[in-house]
Amino acid sequence: MDYSIGFHDGNITDLINSRSLLSRRDFNHDVQMHSSLLRRLSLERELEGHHGCVNSIAWNSDGSLLISGSDDTRLNIWSYSSRKLKHSVETGHSANIFCTKFVPETSDELVVSGAGDAEVVRIFNLSRLRRNGLRESGLNPSAVFRCHTRRVKKLAVEVGNPNVVWSASEDGTLRQHDFREGASCPPVGSSHQECRNILLDLRCGAKKSLANPAKQTLALKSCDISPTRPNLLLVGGSDAFARLYDRRMLPTLSSSQQKLPAPPCVNYYCPMHLSDVGSSSLHLTHVAFSPNGEEVLLSYSGEYVYLMDATASTNHVSCYNWRDVTNLFSLSSLLDGAQQHVPCSMLIQFAEKSLEGGNDCFHGIEACNEILDFYGHEIGPSFLHDVLCTRASLFLKRKWKNDAQMAIRDCHRALKIIPSSSRALLCFAESLCLLYKHKEALEFATAAQSLAPTDPEIMERVETIKKTIAAAEAGKNEMESDGGSKTNYPTGRILSISDIIYGLEADNDGSLDDPEMEDSNYDEEVESDLEARISAEAGDDGVPEINPRNLSLRILSRVEVTSDHAGRRSSGLACENDDQGEEMAIDMKQRYVGHCNIGTDIKQASFIGQRGEYIASGSDDGRCFIWEKKTGRLIKMLHGDDAVVNCIQCHPHDCTIATSGIDSTIKIWCPTSPVACVVGRGESWNPVDAMEANQRSLCSSRDTFLPFEFLESLRMHEFGDGSFQPFECTQS
Repeated sequence: MDYSIGFHDGNITDLINSRSLLSRRDFNHDVQMHSSLLRRLSLERELEGHHGCVNSIAWNSDGSLLISGSDDTRLNIWSYSSRKLKHSVETGHSANIFCTKFVPETSDELVVSGAGDAEVVRIFNLSRLRRNGLRESGLNPSAVFRCHTRRVKKLAVEVGNPNVVWSASEDGTLRQHDFREGASCPPVGSSHQECRNILLDLRCGAKKSLANPAKQTLALKSCDISPTRPNLLLVGGSDAFARLYDRRMLPTLSSSQQKLPAPPCVNYYCPMHLSDVGSSSLHLTHVAFSPNGEEVLLSYSGEYVYLMDATASTNHVSCYNWRDVTNLFSLSSLLDGAQQHVPCSMLIQFAEKSLEGGNDCFHGIEACNEILDFYGHEIGPSFLHDVLCTRASLFLKRKWKNDAQMAIRDCHRALKIIPSSSRALLCFAESLCLLYKHKEALEFATAAQSLAPTDPEIMERVETIKKTIAAAEAGKNEMESDGGSKTNYPTGRILSISDIIYGLEADNDGSLDDPEMEDSNYDEEVESDLEARISAEAGDDGVPEINPRNLSLRILSRVEVTSDHAGRRSSGLACENDDQGEEMAIDMKQRYVGHCNIGTDIKQASFIGQRGEYIASGSDDGRCFIWEKKTGRLIKMLHGDDAVVNCIQCHPHDCTIATSGIDSTIKIWCPTSPVACVVGRGESWNPVDAMEANQRSLCSSRDTFLPFEFLESLRMHEFGDGSFQPFECTQS
């Protein structure tokens, strides 16, 4: 059955006709990234000129130039019209370049770069090449700022401001560099503590959940400035929360001599189901404002891409606090609380057939999405309830990452419509079982049984949940009796290498009971401990003789969550942070799935088009994914790299996209294919198969991970034999 419905922007022929009839002045905006053009994107040119992974690409304001930064420590400037290399600048960086920008309002003569050598910003004036007849290799930087102590992951510039650039680093600070001040950094060899350019000090800013106070260093991975309100600054890093700050409300610039409490932010952004995960592996790799500044886009490592309202107030329906997170799984909080459409009837029939037989859950979910996104305001509450329950059941059948959480959201909405729905209650119970919340699941299943006491399916499910709880309790008792003298790691999450080596994970139940442990700085302890171990392994020449294969680390797999632990987490929210409980966060309004983001730490997610009506992200399978922003529907997949695609940037005015990644080339994509389709011309792979393969990678590869503190400490040491490769450009 072909259930497809046209994209929101309609037929491009109708759009062209409307221009001739109505003289629409915004025609260029409408046609630039029209769906029919995006679906015809194909590879037009590969730009060759780097000799390493290309980690950063950016267009200038009019789209005539493209700048790129690479592991080869060079900045390349490309001509868009000729698709040729104009300049190649040897920057002098001693590590991978992670970020590059054209400085606004400088006639594209000033460019800046940031890298993994912690020399935050190197500024180059390209006009000197023409004026002095210099070779690119002979161009010295106009200024060098050596302020940060760890890698610089992102630079931000303000539209219309040629004097200031901002830098975000894994040392937990965001610094403001004003070119008009000359040398704001001290001379080489003097103390780093003298610079007074810290705009945001988040070295005590990372949070495990909304209810927990910030304690650890927030290693910043990304930042962005609103294009319409440049006083608004968005940052993301090593926890699950993106933060919005108003620069007018921040304290004056400070130095790094003393760690300061994290300043209050305007808004937190985090999908509700990720706000209480508490895993050190979950973090943001990219944050971005939409072109109109009204929305923000978040890309998570080991997770998906999420869209949120940037300007939602605290009383907005998408806002929540820690109590809302707890109540999401509570039956009592829910209990306190028509007409059909022909196309919808056909779509729901298709979705129900997908649920009853076969494995076509993806298209069944898409059919439900069509109803909810395009006809949700036209259908009656009873039909809406059925669609939500059907989509929730399909989520549970598909079992992609966080599909159980999405099913809970649908069941929650369905029960608001019909509180006595046994179907929604049973689906809710099944979702909670997948999240190992067995006691809560039993509560919902029992409620469903009381509504339909003779239903054999419900009776069987209740008995299954009871048996699962009994087995979990027995397993818990056995572990306690057998391992009383061993380190007791908290259940319900993945154990990192730092857990295994040091036993210092902040989530550890024992550490929470120790006030001295709470006041200690986890990052510093891990780093000093690891450095001591590395020093002990050093040879006669003082160089550590380390081979990753000789670390002899036992990596543990996922531990089954017991219902007792789930109860402790829920109750711990309220009792531990009553004074922090009123902090609010903004929930997602759309998610984009199918790609895989675990292999690198610099993967971008971007708005496509001058109006940002499409969303794009790279993937670890070497593909680019493009979705319709409003519905989350996949519109195009491009095979952009032999390994991993990290960067994807839309041309400011044309229907052209540039991508880069582990390959040393930059790909330019244009709508030259004669056929509109999801996959590229000549590609034989199935999009759904590719997405399911990414889901398997996403779920399996995060069972074990290297914590940032461990990798960063290793990175700070030199490996003379060259056997230890930079982990940014290889699968971690």
